[in-house]
Amino acid sequence: MHNKLLHFFADRYQTIKSQHPGDGRRRLHLRVLQEFWEDVLHGREPSALHESAMPLDDEFDQDDDPLDSLLEGRELGILLRVDYSNEDAWQSFCATLQRAEQELANGLEKPDPTDNNQPASTTADQEEDSDSDTESLNDVPSPIIKIVNPTPSETSLFHNISNLTALRLLNDVDIRLAPSPSQGQSRVKPPNRLIDQGTWQEIYRGMTIWIYDAQSNADHCVRLVSQEGDVYGTATADSWRVQGSHICDLQFNMSFLGMTINFGGLDRWDYRERRRNLEEVNSMT
Repeated sequence: MHNKLLHFFADRYQTIKSQHPGDGRRRLHLRVLQEFWEDVLHGREPSALHESAMPLDDEFDQDDDPLDSLLEGRELGILLRVDYSNEDAWQSFCATLQRAEQELANGLEKPDPTDNNQPASTTADQEEDSDSDTESLNDVPSPIIKIVNPTPSETSLFHNISNLTALRLLNDVDIRLAPSPSQGQSRVKPPNRLIDQGTWQEIYRGMTIWIYDAQSNADHCVRLVSQEGDVYGTATADSWRVQGSHICDLQFNMSFLGMTINFGGLDRWDYRERRRNLEEVNSMT
């Protein structure tokens, strides 16, 4: 968590928790964050009087959240179903994903030392590189994507939710300094905290979220949700559509090879989904 927000939480979390004793951890975090943004909006410096002397601990990360159980396990991404109108299409999509999982696992298998096609000798540097690669491969979970098909009691919570709502339900909120506008580019008006509000941007940390929506039934793609903006003017919770067969490879490359989705500095994110997020940002999940 950014140091500025950390101090703000240390100052306000317990008070807000006492006012809303029935809320889970992520909802309480959003309530604290709302106060932070109100300070920014009115030109007040959040927690400026407390940053030097306020004792810090992580008590606000220890409380339970009702959706923590969905995030248990070693998987790196979560496929969340938010449309329930076509069971056959959903099952077909899951089968495609599971085949991709198996292909990825097969490609990451360690070579058989008894294989006669393996090199007969290696140098010390090669052995060191091999050990490093083996340790990295051992860190790759299988499966790499967790499939979440909500139960009947959960479908109303997730039905047709926006990217932003998915982040707020399943990720942890944070802030960062917004990217700087390019030369000659004006700051966004009106300001929006998913892009730039008082030079700050609301962002999220946690498992990568892939959303199966109504359109997925026809195009066999899902929304890959960004946890922070890219170049200036793009927004946290932006998304683009990814074929189901590509999900596992992309997740692996993002998690282990440092790949980022940036479209070469161009803004090719789904504008309809961005507009939806920007309109919802000031409402509580």
